[in-house]
Order: sequence, then structure tokens, then C-alpha cells
Amino acid sequence: MSVESSDLFAGDPDGMERLWTPHRMVYLNKEDGRTGCPFCVAPERPDEDGLIVHRGTHAFVIMNLYPYNSGHIMVCPYRHVSTYDLATVEEVAEIGSLTQIAMRVLTEATGCVGFNLGMNQGEVAGAGIQEHLHQHIVPRWHNDANFFPIIAKTKAMPRLLGEMRELLARHWPAES
Repeated sequence: MSVESSDLFAGDPDGMERLWTPHRMVYLNKEDGRTGCPFCVAPERPDEDGLIVHRGTHAFVIMNLYPYNSGHIMVCPYRHVSTYDLATVEEVAEIGSLTQIAMRVLTEATGCVGFNLGMNQGEVAGAGIQEHLHQHIVPRWHNDANFFPIIAKTKAMPRLLGEMRELLARHWPAES
């Protein structure tokens, strides 16, 4: 298999290398068997089955079923709302508070040294589930990035989702 140089394509080369991941389209196009909103269904299940780490008053913390890294969690309001500007003041405050706590818990429980935080809102912004607002919290460690997922369609995850959910739930402070 040879790799084509971007110099051969139309347009002005920008010097950026691009890695294509067409296998993700199954997830993005909802061809993975999902029905309904997973963020509305999860709180109806026991924490272990719903992968819920912590339940707050207006929002909850849940493991990402398709994590970018071990410990990749999300904070979601219970209410089915699509964008941050539609969230109530109480929802915004609790999403922020739970994000701060989650960062402390992940640092203590996993020894991570950094984070990627973000909300992708709308299909064009990359939201895989655009109908329900969610804040991503992805823990990061030195040298945790590699090309394994792109080339081998494999992600090395040192812990299973259930194990990580249990670890984070045990470290979650009781007073939050």
C-alpha cells in the first residue's frame, strides 16, 4: 500500500497531514444499533448498567461508551436539551461543578496529568449525539497518543469501562 502525497491533489498544499477514519461513520450515522437518546435512557438504569459514575440534582456523570482514552467521561443534564444556550442556569452551574469535581477525581484515581474538555454542539461541530447536551472530559497522560487507532483500528485501553466506572465512583466525594 502506497501513501499518496498531498502535493498531487487539487488546491494549495497546506503542509498538514490528514488521517482518514471512515470506520467511525458507522457510529456517526447511528448504524450501530442505537435507538432513542442514550443520555435519557442511562439514568433509568442502575448505575453499573448505565455506566453512571455520579448522579447530581440537574446533571449526571457517565462513562463514554466510545472513549478516546480510559476514564473518558461526560457530564449531561437529565433534561433532554441540545445546546448549552438552552440549558437552565442551574443545569449550567451543575455541569460546571461536576466537571471540576470530575477533573479532581480523575487526577486522584488515575494519575492523569492533563485534560481535553469540550462540547461539540450540532452535527457540523462533530456532535455524535447532537440531541442531548454533554460535556466531554478526557484525561490525558504523557505519551498517551499514537497511531494505533488509525492504522490498526484498535485502541489500547488499559481498563474496562465497568472497572473504570467503579474506580471513579469510589473516588467521587460524598458531599457533591
